[in-house]
Amino acid sequence: MRLSTVILPVRRWHEGGRDEWSRAEELGFHAAYTYDHLSWRTFRDGPWFGAIPTLTAAAGATERIRLGTLVTSPNFRHPVTLAKELISLDDISRGRVTLGIGAGGTGFDAVVLGQEPWSPRERADRFGEFVTLLDRLLTQDAVTARGTYYSAVEARDIPGCAQRPRLPFAVAATGPRGLRLAAEHGQAWVTTGDPKLFESGTAKESLEAVRGQIGRLGDACAEVGRDVAGLEKILLSGFTPGRPLESFDAFVDFAGRHFELGITEIVVHAPIPDSDFAMDPALFERIATEGLAQLGR
Repeated sequence: MRLSTVILPVRRWHEGGRDEWSRAEELGFHAAYTYDHLSWRTFRDGPWFGAIPTLTAAAGATERIRLGTLVTSPNFRHPVTLAKELISLDDISRGRVTLGIGAGGTGFDAVVLGQEPWSPRERADRFGEFVTLLDRLLTQDAVTARGTYYSAVEARDIPGCAQRPRLPFAVAATGPRGLRLAAEHGQAWVTTGDPKLFESGTAKESLEAVRGQIGRLGDACAEVGRDVAGLEKILLSGFTPGRPLESFDAFVDFAGRHFELGITEIVVHAPIPDSDFAMDPALFERIATEGLAQLGR
């Protein structure tokens, strides 16, 4: 199992932002991710910086830790412009980028460009086109493609990613179409558990829901002739019932149970005071430095 963190882009770079990323590397996290939103939930009316510039700065402030998004979506992105930014970021970081990618939600980002809210079907249709075209853009020097929602005309992406054939995709999905995309294009799969259980479910119900998701991912992989064992399985914590980060022992129990299900990477939020992600910094650092050892890994 791997342990990673997600750092929300709420601090000015020279007023603690840079230190968070370099500290994540010092603590030994496998990866440090950030959310790719223009604003998000309770942070909407406060500081919130862009994901790609933040990750570019983080690449210069670190040397070994992997960097990425959890997650990028089509809500305000286009595959052509995103591909160019990702190739640049992968080069600057010397091949340390993972693209977490999902269909996107129905929050602020979904209408910020003035578009009407997409139906679930249109969102799934867009996600399928988005991932497929982005895959081509990151692996081919020149791409022309015309889709219903996204097109490219002689789009050039030379020299391509530092990682070959391209940087890895971590596809966030729980529905059948998204799981199929993960099976076809992903090097990893991402879940937050079952959101329907967050408010009123139990930890046991949540575990069974994740077990079911992994089973359906296996089915999707089998349909495309792929071994599900070849996909990393990432759990972004903080959205399941219970309080797995209230103590060190609670985290070890939480991580161990999900490891037994087949989860290979758990992501914990870096502490943000006076928010849903408030946490004792000492506990956060102990989890980072001792958590996996306690699991015998």
